[in-house]
Amino acid sequence: MTGQFSRSFFALFGLLLIPALLHAADMEITPFRATNQSPLVVIHAIPVDSSATITPKGHVSSAFTFDLASNYTYASDFSSGDNLLFDGESYRWTVSTRYGLTDRVEIGIDIPYMLYGGGFLDSFIIDWHDTFGLPQGGRDSAAKNRSQYSYTKDGRQKLLMDRSGSGLGDVTLTTGVKLFENRSLAGAESVAFRATLKLPTGDSDRLLGDGAIAGTGSLCGGMNRFTRWGTVGLFGSAGLMVSDDGKVLRDQQKNLAGFGTLGVGWGPLSWISFKLQLNGNTPLYGGSNLAEISKPPLMLMMGGALKFPGEYILDIGVSEDVSVATAPDVAFHLGLSRQF
Repeated sequence: MTGQFSRSFFALFGLLLIPALLHAADMEITPFRATNQSPLVVIHAIPVDSSATITPKGHVSSAFTFDLASNYTYASDFSSGDNLLFDGESYRWTVSTRYGLTDRVEIGIDIPYMLYGGGFLDSFIIDWHDTFGLPQGGRDSAAKNRSQYSYTKDGRQKLLMDRSGSGLGDVTLTTGVKLFENRSLAGAESVAFRATLKLPTGDSDRLLGDGAIAGTGSLCGGMNRFTRWGTVGLFGSAGLMVSDDGKVLRDQQKNLAGFGTLGVGWGPLSWISFKLQLNGNTPLYGGSNLAEISKPPLMLMMGGALKFPGEYILDIGVSEDVSVATAPDVAFHLGLSRQF
């Protein structure tokens, strides 16, 4: 993705703001339940949930998310003999459930299902780049709607998946502990500690998981201010991931990594909000000069949320690779959630 696409995206949302400016009401700003969909990142334990809000005792919070990513990147480094090609589309459906065990503690589970295929977005993205005079990065000369993920180093094939496939991803057990919460007519602030345990339930040969048991711990914070112009929100998180040796690029994998999110948002009305969110982490692999392998991933997600009757919240977002080639060049996110 490029800056031109970002400007076009915000122009579209600007049109939606015209009626919203006529009236302001309160809508809390919450993070996207999203993570980097790069095939070498999404299989790791970096959590999708960075909210500082803990489910109340006796209540259930449920979410269903869908992520569609289009990958195309080709890179070579002749000095080290590295050669990489990621070309294809990935689809990830995740069912998440949280239960308020006490007034301060929740437990939960994330169950993902993933699919890799040739997809259908190649022609659309090529035409989009042509329309705005944007660089294709080789996508226009590559085979259309192909599914191939390969990486060789020193003439040795270290990763190869050249067929479509789907299956259960790595299931994650979660818990959250409320550390601080303050709510008033002027706003709300909250801080929580979250921990996860990722189980190797996905097939690493098909990039449905990394074949490792991994745990994370993170500190999450959020702040909302209710003003005459609507809600202004700020949120963020920072944490560490510890993993045993996985099966994907095993000799290049790092067993310790840091991760974090940072986001801002504005809710002009009680039923709509707009937000930006940065997701980043330290490198998950080493031993290569290729950005796709050893550069710290950083992506930007932009979009917003809509509130429907029955307190259903729908997140809508699109992401781009702020750090080029460390995330898909385009990914779309939908997330429907509700507390019962």
